[in-house]
Amino acid sequence: MKALTWHGKRDVRVQEVPDPRIEEPTDAIVRITSTAICGSDLHLYEVLAPYLKPGDVLGHEPMGIVEEIGPGVTRLEPGDRVVVPFNISCGDCWMCRRQLYAQCETTQVTSEGKGAALFGYTSLYGSVPGGQAEYLRVPHAQFGPVKIPETGADERYLYLSDILPTAWQAVKYADTPPGGTLAVFGLGPVGQLCARIGRHLGAERVIGLDLVPERLEMARRHGIETLDVSELEDVPATLVDLVDGRGPDAVIDAVGMEAHGATSGKLAQAAAGLLPDKLAQTMTDKVGVDRLVVLKAALKAVRRGGTVSISGVYGGEVDPLPLMEMFDRGIQLRMGQCHVRRWTDEIMPLLSGDDDPLGVEDLRTHRVPLARAPQAYEMFQKKQDGCVKVVLAP
Repeated sequence: MKALTWHGKRDVRVQEVPDPRIEEPTDAIVRITSTAICGSDLHLYEVLAPYLKPGDVLGHEPMGIVEEIGPGVTRLEPGDRVVVPFNISCGDCWMCRRQLYAQCETTQVTSEGKGAALFGYTSLYGSVPGGQAEYLRVPHAQFGPVKIPETGADERYLYLSDILPTAWQAVKYADTPPGGTLAVFGLGPVGQLCARIGRHLGAERVIGLDLVPERLEMARRHGIETLDVSELEDVPATLVDLVDGRGPDAVIDAVGMEAHGATSGKLAQAAAGLLPDKLAQTMTDKVGVDRLVVLKAALKAVRRGGTVSISGVYGGEVDPLPLMEMFDRGIQLRMGQCHVRRWTDEIMPLLSGDDDPLGVEDLRTHRVPLARAPQAYEMFQKKQDGCVKVVLAP
């Protein structure tokens, strides 16, 4: 089969790789019909190279048709249309019974001190072949895949694999009070959905911040108040002034480790990337530093007693944070990998009706063949051609 494989920093290629096969009784094989490029895939394209090896198959936002199932899979049949969550969870361990699926004890990558295994996401999370491919082996298919209606565009359901439940969890964690104000830093795909979900779940005012014109315009189409941060001298102070001199009740950081404007963090990440893999892994694990400009702005902008919810991915170990200020202002902080299956049943009714209350069909800007995935990665990273979200068609 054809699959997108990693070969080095900013070097991904579509190659022939062996077809997946049933290896465990609870496996399924899914023929991929659509698979998306995630913002966190760009971390693999750039800063997480030390944890990849040439030939690794990328991708963790897939959906498709079940082709084959192992004898332990009784809830699926060949021909079922499914979305595959990005985290691999068993559904029955101590963590899963508490709906902490991203911490599944059956698939935890304990050798690396990490949570549940992920599709297509480095040795830190199990080196499981990903879904930017024609076919995908799905472990723990007795629990993970989400069955969806046989009709409707793929883009109506595809984002259940990651970014839609990730945004839903971020908004739930933000816990904006009814009639309150939510600010969303970063209007990439997750940030766009956070802003729309925030409005849907009752925030009276949602303010989205970014510096890419196409992202700002997309947010405005969905009734989101926007701020172009490139035009602001002091982003936190602007937000505080805009919201009663106190600041928003809740702030979501939907940006993460590769924020613009964080020169020292960018230099540290680049320096680690120049080291041999083993040394780079050690440096990242022990003294890794993130680009914190957005997180610090979120912490300074939120009102006293407010909540900062982090959906953007961070990987640092010695990140300096303004703890005295956080403590004094009583800021609550929530974060973590999304527990996808915790939210899918709650979200599904918003996708399966005739309307589209979250505007999921107005998110994808580019749909391209899998063969053009390398060019799509470059376009997405460089924010060219109005690119907000890319869907690949195997």
